[in-house]
Amino acid sequence: MLAPLLLLWPMSVALTWLVAEDIAARPFDRALGEVARSLGQQISNADVKGGLQLPETIAEMLQADNADTVYFQVVGSRGEYLAGDPQLPQPTVEQSGRAGELKYRDAEVHNDAIRVAYVFVPLPGEAGRSLGLVQVAETLNKRSQLATEIIKGVILPQFVILPVAVLLVWLALARGIAPLAELQERIRRRQSDDLSPIDEREAPEEVAPLVRSINDLLGRLDQSIKAQKHFLADAAHQLKTPLAGLRMQAELAQREIDAGQRDPQELKKSLRQIAHSSQRAAHLVNQLLALARAENQGQSLHRQDVALARLAADAVRDFVPRALEKRIDLGYEGPDQARYFGGTPVRVLGNPLLVKELIRNLVDNAILYTPEGGTVTVRVVHDPFGQVGVVQVEDSGPGIPVTERELVFQPFYRALGTGVDGSGLGLAIVREIAQQHDADISVEDARALPASPVDPAAAHGRGTLITVRFPVAPAAAPPPSADSPNEVHP
Repeated sequence: MLAPLLLLWPMSVALTWLVAEDIAARPFDRALGEVARSLGQQISNADVKGGLQLPETIAEMLQADNADTVYFQVVGSRGEYLAGDPQLPQPTVEQSGRAGELKYRDAEVHNDAIRVAYVFVPLPGEAGRSLGLVQVAETLNKRSQLATEIIKGVILPQFVILPVAVLLVWLALARGIAPLAELQERIRRRQSDDLSPIDEREAPEEVAPLVRSINDLLGRLDQSIKAQKHFLADAAHQLKTPLAGLRMQAELAQREIDAGQRDPQELKKSLRQIAHSSQRAAHLVNQLLALARAENQGQSLHRQDVALARLAADAVRDFVPRALEKRIDLGYEGPDQARYFGGTPVRVLGNPLLVKELIRNLVDNAILYTPEGGTVTVRVVHDPFGQVGVVQVEDSGPGIPVTERELVFQPFYRALGTGVDGSGLGLAIVREIAQQHDADISVEDARALPASPVDPAAAHGRGTLITVRFPVAPAAAPPPSADSPNEVHP
């Protein structure tokens, strides 16, 4: 605060000087104007033909004093000099006035600045009464002296007041921010793992809202760290199983070789178990990385116009080999290839990588839980009434009970009784990505499914239908009703 005070002080001096000059000039202007007016009245009543004689009172008023020099001048109606000082400049046309109007102006005589009071008065003449000019001027010494005295009377106290004000402000601020300094020290002495709330009663009243906001942030940060610790503990627990299987099968194969057993079938069995465990561990690690990537990109998600049908068809193609391996009828229903590859029907706002990751996890989860010979269908449709783009993944698996449809979106949760060895992360990734895109997810029982063309005799469960609704892009238009579905069947 000292810097603004030191900056304002010279500005205050300059403004005070201007005000002091104006105040000092007023009484002197008033006295000078009275002399000019009195001189004008005397001249308007005198006979100037035989010469101008000034009364003694006026002559005394025009005598020079100890501080200033006084000048006067009388000019006739035709500009002829009548009396006074001929060197005194006359007013310009713009500075002229009416008869009897007293006016002021600044001028110079003998390189000295002067203040001039002048008035136009009627003069007697042969052709009637005409206007003459009467001017009275003085130098500015008394005015400057008075202005200096005023400045001294105002500025000198400021030399005393300013240091006192700075000292008082310093003491007040030091005392006022002392509790804030104590709060700072308490926060600085905290351990890095101490996320307990700050005591608001010991904080200054002015920063109480800030302390409450920090406490709210600490609370959310504590919950986030606890969730991360829980997630890491679950991830470590889930990774133990495939890694332990890898180690066990490797040790088993090594013992058989050391014992001299050369049975190729036993070795192949161990190798298959090792491959299965490594595949499970790789799948779990990939899903952990996908979930972490989805959570991190949520802070700075860059959305763009995304062709939903293109991403869904690409995801279906990626899983064709796996569907063939399990003899699952994997199909896609949506806008025809030429239309959506040309860039029209169902377009939503989102991140292409994350949206495709969402669809891939839905398809992966459906194939994982659908038995051999089952059916998995991916659909992309446009809802013109809800202004949403819809992705549906329907399978003929065992289905999800109503009581577990919220639980399946939690990390590492797996429904019991399915006999499927999964990681429990697929739907958690789907929910995280959907929340970042303001999308809505619903889980229902599958509709009546047709017999599988791969295995018509295959038995189907009640199945699951998962629907994700994305907000459409602003420029997206509903597709024509003539769109014919395109299906991809392995």
